[in-house]
Amino acid sequence: MARLLLIAGDFVEDYEIMVPFQALQAMGHQVDAVCPEKREGDSIRTAIHDFEGDQTYTEKPGHNFTLNATFAEVAPGDYDALVIPGGRAPEYLRLDERVLELVRHFFDTDKPVAAICHGAQLLAAAVSLADYRVSAYPACAPEVHLAGGDYAEIGMDEAIVSGKLVTAPAWPAHPAWLARFHELL
Repeated sequence: MARLLLIAGDFVEDYEIMVPFQALQAMGHQVDAVCPEKREGDSIRTAIHDFEGDQTYTEKPGHNFTLNATFAEVAPGDYDALVIPGGRAPEYLRLDERVLELVRHFFDTDKPVAAICHGAQLLAAAVSLADYRVSAYPACAPEVHLAGGDYAEIGMDEAIVSGKLVTAPAWPAHPAWLARFHELL
């Protein structure tokens, strides 16, 4: 069993936090979900992103998600891997130096990292993606390139492994993304 850190914030994508949180626990892993400025038992709001034929995804209110750990008490050395869901949260989480330091720890110590959808925004702000093939929601491709990464244009239901980094474009890739991440663990 691995001990996993999941970092999120308000308006994280609903499926991209709920499904990994529950599925990884069902696989036998301990998953600690945290958010800056929030404590264990606090809630964050989620957003449901759907693909309905428009030029980009639509957004609807999602569920409230209850955090099970306190961000200020997290010691990254206590964790075996990191999970970064997408949605709107990575857009502003990347402005928090404490969050960036957490992400850097997992890369610096060569621990597995799983990022999906807009999670690539957080990766690109925290580390150089040189030598990595990275998938993300297609609108994040410029950020992957600017961080030195090779953007992997793959199917919405596919995932890619590059070193110890597992990425996917969006929640339809959960089966592949979570399976590849579980293999690394």
